[in-house]
Amino acid sequence: MHQNSSEPQPSDAATRSGGAVAHRPTSLPGNVIRGVLIGIVETVPGVSGGTVALVVGIYKQLIDSASALVSAARSLITGPQRLAAAREHLHHVHWSVVLPVLIGMPLGLFTAVQFIGDWVETHPELTRAAFFGMVLASIAVPVRMTGRLKGKHWIAGLAAAALTFWLVSLPPNNIEAHWWILLPAAAVAVCALLLPGLSGSFLLLTFGLYKPTIDAARDLDLAYLGIFALGMLLGLLSIVKVLKWLLDHHHTMTLAVLAGVMLGALRTLWPWQTEDRVMLAPAENLGPVLGLAAAGFLVVLVLVVIDARMTARHDRDL
Repeated sequence: MHQNSSEPQPSDAATRSGGAVAHRPTSLPGNVIRGVLIGIVETVPGVSGGTVALVVGIYKQLIDSASALVSAARSLITGPQRLAAAREHLHHVHWSVVLPVLIGMPLGLFTAVQFIGDWVETHPELTRAAFFGMVLASIAVPVRMTGRLKGKHWIAGLAAAALTFWLVSLPPNNIEAHWWILLPAAAVAVCALLLPGLSGSFLLLTFGLYKPTIDAARDLDLAYLGIFALGMLLGLLSIVKVLKWLLDHHHTMTLAVLAGVMLGALRTLWPWQTEDRVMLAPAENLGPVLGLAAAGFLVVLVLVVIDARMTARHDRDL
């Protein structure tokens, strides 16, 4: 991919801090699978697609590509030299990552909506336990990318964890899915998709729109999905540039805050809780819950280790 000389480049320290800036090659079939995984977890309240993108090593490419697409669209509208400027921005899109992911995401999402809703309702404790272990292991990814943390990074990360813990403790609401409610809710939910640790599905659950959205996806309600897609587009346009700027200019601090958000968001996946999100003590199914949490933890840990080794091998070959 071309480098955009008009944008500030990250520091060498950021590049050495775990491969967040130096992108290693990925395969087209592998990126389709990554997209499928992102689509699947976006149907699960409490698990973020951004977390999966971090774990499988394509988070920075997706943010950079989304930023370039936003810039291209802005150039077409505002000019001058609209077509030439838009083409220049489009050169900086990681198409070999973006297109396969966009193919895989709906495949994973529309497959998962046939099952996930029932699993969450029928086996809530076991489902949350598995994803609790997965997200817990995922925190290692942004932590590894930060490199050496200073006191201010610890303070910011812990503050983000505390704030997130409080936000996800709020009881869910029940509201009608009118378009003027659905539009901003979808915008906020897609922002969560871009933020590892913050689940778009969980926010929809908080808004009282999780079940209507799952039902619309399962039944292919095009009117509902069209409004939702428009809200997602508005949310994407509003946050992606901010995220790219933060990652480019405040790399370590941004990743420390993201790690804190992921840590605080574990509150949503505590296996034993009421429908109003009151945390309960472990019940008699402690053994199966711990087993599934450990299995989820190990699955992600293996992915993290594989990604770390592939990144290290790529860095040695440069």
